[in-house]
Amino acid sequence: MNLLIWVAAIVLASVLTGVVRIIRGPTGADRMLAAQLFGTGGVAVLLILAHALKMPSLLDVALVYALLAATAVVVFVRRHWQEDNGEEDDKR
Repeated sequence: MNLLIWVAAIVLASVLTGVVRIIRGPTGADRMLAAQLFGTGGVAVLLILAHALKMPSLLDVALVYALLAATAVVVFVRRHWQEDNGEEDDKR
């Protein structure tokens, strides 16, 4: 169990290095990828802790967090694509 807690701490530390990329940029895509790192790392930490602490409810939290991270990417890509092409979404 202690090993899993240490692994979770190491994953969390590696995710926190993404803060540098979010602050420095230089583009929105770089910042979005760093945010995806938060999502992936957060899910990994939650899954490790769910197993280490024997808390199955953390699996549900990890699933919701993964879905929110994927949704954020879709929204970012749709908005970025429209800005690059100068198009408006007239289909709605």
